Amino acid sequence: MIRIGTSGWSYNHWQDVLYPPKLPTARRLERYVEVFNTVELNASFYRWPKDSTFEGWQRRLPEGFTMTVKAHRGLTHYRRLNNPEPWVERFERCWTALGDKREVLLVQLHPELQCDLPRLDHFLTVMPDWIPVAVEFRHRSWDTPAAYDLLERHGASYVVTSGAHLPCVLRATNNLVYLRMHGPDPDALYAGSYSDDDLRWWRDRITEWVDQGRDVLVYFNNDGYGYAVLNALRLRELLGI
Repeated sequence: MIRIGTSGWSYNHWQDVLYPPKLPTARRLERYVEVFNTVELNASFYRWPKDSTFEGWQRRLPEGFTMTVKAHRGLTHYRRLNNPEPWVERFERCWTALGDKREVLLVQLHPELQCDLPRLDHFLTVMPDWIPVAVEFRHRSWDTPAAYDLLERHGASYVVTSGAHLPCVLRATNNLVYLRMHGPDPDALYAGSYSDDDLRWWRDRITEWVDQGRDVLVYFNNDGYGYAVLNALRLRELLGI
């Protein structure tokens, strides 16, 4: 299984790229689900939605559509995974509310959080087994076999990243490979558009993972000028989806 989408769906600069002219903001998700079958909820990193909001998405999203939810920065950036229990309770309510529309909980660590295996181990230990977790490391010290082994022991997915100043490690720690495309610009995250050569290279990597019997999630996060939409559609085309 391969699912390809974008990080977020509501951007003013996607006018005439994904949204028809004068489409009301409230109808952007309705338009998005006509084109894609998965989305990475990015707004939850800044403001955690109410349980009723997740329940509303469960009702509104079409059958077969899935939503990945990004953990709030209160856990990942303020607490830096310390004392995660109150947030774990929120995740449980969120996952229950989303029902069959849920995909993965994305945990993007603070870029200054250096490798701390006991801290990550505790967080993954208190997370319920029925909530799949994908962890995105931002500090290079996490690029160590011990960190990948820890994810594998807990059944968590390592997030493969493409983006400026981020290590691009083609590592699978679970049957689900999670890929975040933060843009090809070598100097700035979330910028630039991937070339066809870039996308063909990633197509080949995705095909290799699928041939190993793994599922692959791909989210484009280079939202400027609608590049995320265009790149996602082109990669989907190259994969024959």
